[in-house]
Amino acid sequence: MSEDKRKNDIAEGQDDGATKESRRDFLKKLGVAAAATTVAPAATAKAASIAEHLQTHFEMMSDSQKEKAIARLEKRYSEQFEKQVTVANTPAPDGVLFGYALNISKCIGCRRCVEACVRENNQSRGEEDTRHLPIQWIRVLEMTRGNDTFQLENWHKGSPSSSPIGDYGVQSGGHADKAVGISGHAEHYYYPEQVPEENSFYFPVQCQQCEDPACVRACPVRATFRDPNGIVVIDYNWCIGCRMCQLACPYWARRFNWGEPILPNEDMNPKTHYLGNRPRMRGVMEKCTFCLQRVRDGRYPACVEACPVGARKFGNLLDPESEIRKILANKKVFRFKEDFNTEPKFFYYMD
Repeated sequence: MSEDKRKNDIAEGQDDGATKESRRDFLKKLGVAAAATTVAPAATAKAASIAEHLQTHFEMMSDSQKEKAIARLEKRYSEQFEKQVTVANTPAPDGVLFGYALNISKCIGCRRCVEACVRENNQSRGEEDTRHLPIQWIRVLEMTRGNDTFQLENWHKGSPSSSPIGDYGVQSGGHADKAVGISGHAEHYYYPEQVPEENSFYFPVQCQQCEDPACVRACPVRATFRDPNGIVVIDYNWCIGCRMCQLACPYWARRFNWGEPILPNEDMNPKTHYLGNRPRMRGVMEKCTFCLQRVRDGRYPACVEACPVGARKFGNLLDPESEIRKILANKKVFRFKEDFNTEPKFFYYMD
């Protein structure tokens, strides 16, 4: 697809011949009042300026418009966070298709990748016992290593142990809490004193950067799109907060800002990119971008650098001599939920 056609598709909301509504048409159908109160919370964000609301899709801006948009953001962010904030517009490098590989036989579940991602990408820290929950783009599943089989002695050990119809488990059988096969249970929230815990293994999940992303197809205004390096990105100012992308994503990889993000000044990373880690506003979607602000400058994503056991690998899938290509060629590799046919560029492997 040519660059001109790609921009035209974004502007007109067309993809592969299938006609979709433009953002303007979509909002017109909903009605101005409804759009203002129900699907455009970003448009009412306190920190956003009128000029930001009126600007067009970033991919459709001229160079002059991009410079003005970035200047507005840098000024607003610098005042808001009381430090000099930069918003880069580093273009995608030519001849690169970024891919990620994660060795699940090495991951110890320490979640340093999660912490590094939050620090690098200016995610909302949230508050306890409020609706402003922390936003994390990476989640790590702790799974029980299964080595049991169904046993006859558990026949009568279900729950409840006693019921009007007999002393047998009728709501859950005696094997319900037992690990069987590969895994018996997955937990998002675990707080052990030490990791890895005995008989546990870990499965980190984040945006899978699909080649055929369901979220892009679902977005009615093309606020989310695939960049030339294969990274699915979001124009936060163009997002209308309808959450269709979140519903379409089979990996639970997108996060919605229900409340005004809580990002303390001292925690704010001032080196940002327009399509990457710049602060988001209430009422928009966000997700992992492979640390676009870093990888476009030839650096690794923050999670790759933070992993203490070297379980995370990153590189150019178009380079046959890259480490990630060697992994794909020589390891036992699989992709998460491959039956959805979204063709992720995030691979899991084992030694």
